[in-house]
Order: sequence, then C-alpha cells, then structure tokens
Amino acid sequence: MRLEISFTALVAAGAVLASCGGSGNSDQAAAPDEAANTPPAQEARVVNVYSARHYDSDRIIYERFTEETGIEINLVEAGGDLLIERVRADGERSPADVIVTVDAARLHRAEQAGLFQPIQDQEILGMVPAELRDPQGYWLGFTARARVIAYSTERVDPSTLTSYEALAGDDWDGRLCMRTSDNAYNQSLLASRIIHNGEASAEEWANGIAANLAVPPSGGDTDQIRAIAAGTCDASFVNHYYYVRIATSEAPEDQAVTSAVALYAPGEAYGGAHINVSGVGIAAGAPHPDEAREFIRFLLSEDSQRVFAEVTNEIPARTGVTYDNPRVAEISDWDRDTVNLGELGDHTETAVRIFDRAEWP
Repeated sequence: MRLEISFTALVAAGAVLASCGGSGNSDQAAAPDEAANTPPAQEARVVNVYSARHYDSDRIIYERFTEETGIEINLVEAGGDLLIERVRADGERSPADVIVTVDAARLHRAEQAGLFQPIQDQEILGMVPAELRDPQGYWLGFTARARVIAYSTERVDPSTLTSYEALAGDDWDGRLCMRTSDNAYNQSLLASRIIHNGEASAEEWANGIAANLAVPPSGGDTDQIRAIAAGTCDASFVNHYYYVRIATSEAPEDQAVTSAVALYAPGEAYGGAHINVSGVGIAAGAPHPDEAREFIRFLLSEDSQRVFAEVTNEIPARTGVTYDNPRVAEISDWDRDTVNLGELGDHTETAVRIFDRAEWP
C-alpha cells in the first residue's frame, strides 16, 4: 500500500504514463512478428482512497485488502472538511475513486457538492441498515458511534438521567463540560434534536446547555471525560469510543478515570442513543469504479467489521458480526435513535445558526 500520495503526484503519474504510450521510433521496439505474438501486459489494478480517518484499524484493513485482491491502494489523507474541499476543487480532474470521512453531515455536504455517484450495487447497500446510509445510495456508513452522556459516578445518580434534553435543566447549572459548538459531532447532535423536537425546542435546549456550563467549551471528547474525573464538571456529551479507549487502557491513571466516569444512553422512551457514522462513497468521476466497489465491499466484510470493533472500538455498521470486545458489544445493544442519518445533513445549517445565536461558543 502506498501511503499519503499527494494529489499532484497522482495527476503527474497519469501524465507520465500517457506520455510513455509508445514511440514507434524507439530502438528498443519489438519487431512486428514479436509484437504480434507478445500478450499485452496486464495493467495493475489500483484504487485511489481519499480518507479523513487516521486509525490503525484502517491501515490493517487496507493491507489485507491488497493482499487478498491484488488491488493497490493509493491513500491520500486530510482532515474531513479539507478533504471534501480538495476533491471539490479538483473537479473533473480529481483522481479520487473513494471518499472516506466521518460524520453524516460531512457526507451530506460532499453529496450536495456533487462529489459522489450512486453506489447502485444493491448487495452492498443491503449490508447496512437503511438508517445508516443515504436514501439515494450516494454513501453509506461502515462503522457507527454513539454520542451519549458521560457522567460522574461520584456526583451523579444515574437514576436521574433520562434524555439529552434533561441536561439543559436548572438542576445541572454549572455542572457541564462541552466541546465547542463548531465541532461536527455536536452539530449533528443538535441536528437530531431539531428533527425530533423542532427548531424552537432545539434552540431552547442549546441555550440551556450553554447556561449550565461549568467552564468555557474547549478540548476534545477525551478532555471532557478527564475533566469529569477531575471534578471540573459532572457530565458531558461524548462519542463512546473515546471512553472505551480509556477504559481498556492498563495505565493506572486511565483506570482511575474509568472508575470515576460512566456512560449513559437514553432509552427507547427518550429516543435512544444518538448515532453517527464513518462513511464512504464512490467519487463522481472515479477512474476505477469497479475497484471502488470492491473496496467498499471489503470494508463491510465480517473480518473488516471485526477489526473496527476490536482495534478502534467502533460499532460495526453491519449487523450480526461477532467480535471480541465486550465493552463495544454492550454499547451495540443500547437502544438507538433510528432517524435516517441522511436527514442530519438537511438540518446541519440550521444547527449552526442556532449555535451562533446561542451562548455556546
């Protein structure tokens, strides 16, 4: 697998190959009889993967993909928003075959920018529950993550936890830590509140969360978990795998955090746990669409789904996969919000406007 190939290198490589298409004046050219009897060289199969993910699980899977299929992966990595912008800016010249990114809102933006073509392969689409893929088949999730409530086991009675909305109540005044409102995970969570409760109620919720902050928003999900353990605040919203990563660490300080913090997911009566995905789509101008489909099918294979669960602590998007990670298995059994994730992107711009008006920096 060739890693982190630049856009310039990919385009230049194509130009070089084209310029080497055969000069009839070459002293090394085969004689006519020889050329007629020489079978054409088989072109190496490749797939150009543009990814916003940077996980060991992915590299393990990419290496296995090449070993099993013989298809070489040219991997280009960038941050989620930057990746989308780079493919969009390249337009028809883009060598991208597959676009991999995190969060349904980003996938929606890529779709709206015309960066995907429909996958169309019904067998591939059928591997993933309908709520985890675009209704028109432009993209699908290959791993899932639950954004739930992390809380102090010392200062919070779990029987008082019910829903995401509850944390906006007066009894949580000065007790919350949060990431900033420009975080894609929080924007998608707010978009889900808009879908379920309407824009006015969602804005009231965002203002209530902002009013209950113990400290100004900062840091990532792991920072929120550690802040709860340190007593800075009592609760936050986090993606489950950040907590599981700490919980499976053997470091004494991480074990102390694990004993001081737990996760809570709303039950079915309160809409279930908010779910998001890492997703993939075939680029609109993919030069290797067959290889792109093989790549996506491989991501959804049972072996690959098992790697995501055991190495990255993500929930397999494909149902019925068995794996050796009891913490992820427990989380996978939680009640889930079954709203189609394609809808989240429809409400992300509204969520951003609400955050701009709210006092949630």
